[in-house]
Amino acid sequence: MNWQRKATALVAAVLMFTGITLLVPSTASATTGNCVNGANGFANIPDNLSGTDVEDVPTRSGHWLYLNFGTVNGVRRGWAQLFEGHFEPLSRNVSVWLDWSRDGGRTWIQCGPFYNGSGKSSITSAAQRTSSAAGWVFRAGAMDNGEMALSRWH
Repeated sequence: MNWQRKATALVAAVLMFTGITLLVPSTASATTGNCVNGANGFANIPDNLSGTDVEDVPTRSGHWLYLNFGTVNGVRRGWAQLFEGHFEPLSRNVSVWLDWSRDGGRTWIQCGPFYNGSGKSSITSAAQRTSSAAGWVFRAGAMDNGEMALSRWH
């Protein structure tokens, strides 16, 4: 048995003996087909749709990631938007997604990524309805020229 397996076995034994359980956050990715055209409560939105942004996250490339909330098709929804900066247009190798959780961010579904294949100045994820249920939260994410940006859970 190599040293890595021994160390793993030792850690597992200590955790079992002390009764400590490690909870590792998990994500389940949804293909874009699972979160557009009404699937799973998501709604399609235009890439230039703005709402009330609750958090702005600057990226290293000079772009802005927004977590937006607003009314879409008569329903209050949340979505992610990546917008070009003052000096840097969005390149084609950027993407945006929306993380959605019903347990305060312990586990979540990632809707996306949605890519900037047409060279637009902003791109959005699909929009998911909001809820006043405890633990129902959203987070915006983007991959911007090899760097990941994430908002906090809201």
